[in-house]
Amino acid sequence: MGALLALASALCYGLVDFAGGLLSRRVPHGAITFLGRLGGLLLATAAALLLTADAVAVPDLLWGALSGVGSATAMRFLNRGLSHGAMSVIVPVSAVTGVALSVLCGVLLLGDRPGTLAWTGIAVTVPALWWVSGGGTRLGRAATDGLLASPGVAVQYVALGQAGPDSGLWPVAAGRAAAVLVLLPGVVRRPRLARLPARPAGQALLIGAGAALGLVLYLLAAQRQMLSVAVVLASLYPALPVLLGLAVLHERVSRRQAAGLPAAALATVLLTAG
Repeated sequence: MGALLALASALCYGLVDFAGGLLSRRVPHGAITFLGRLGGLLLATAAALLLTADAVAVPDLLWGALSGVGSATAMRFLNRGLSHGAMSVIVPVSAVTGVALSVLCGVLLLGDRPGTLAWTGIAVTVPALWWVSGGGTRLGRAATDGLLASPGVAVQYVALGQAGPDSGLWPVAAGRAAAVLVLLPGVVRRPRLARLPARPAGQALLIGAGAALGLVLYLLAAQRQMLSVAVVLASLYPALPVLLGLAVLHERVSRRQAAGLPAAALATVLLTAG
């Protein structure tokens, strides 16, 4: 069950990154980042109210808040990269580094002990994501933004994975509240970022709500699955923006990127079995 929830999280993130990438090319990426976190706060709060929590503990909320700081940082750089670079490069680069950092934390600091199949899946996933990014042959400004986003990706996953199940979804809501607060000073300095026409503003709110749904699914997966495995499965989301980029935006894919997609699928099977 945990593996399926993590894969559902990856599906949400893939769709959100594709939609966010398209919107970032039409409106300021700072506005998308802020309004997206605000939309995520609304959805996460509603979900937390619907799912009864046994006992909301302060440490769990603090872990959630730290996750939100990582999310705000990651999305700031990710949306900036998507505003001027190919999503077939920026999204996988941020994912491959973020997943490597997350798994390293899970194994070295949290005592995760994946089985043989899971280790094989982890070993396949990292080069698969790297191949999807183009094998590092086109690292430039966009890929640099992806690398800058990756520590935030790792902090988001690892910190939220420490929240206990008794707090329900309130750690996710706390994370979105923290993300809004982190991004608020930038909006105050540049108020035009939050003054978008109704349609793109609504789209940004929906994209943020979708990202929050992906995070909710990840939290539920992390409570039922080893952190290192949940992180890797959730981080398979770059395959979807790449496929949509090819089908919808007609982006060109290299031979290495084409090899990375079936490798990511193989990793999914190994991690689910392990």
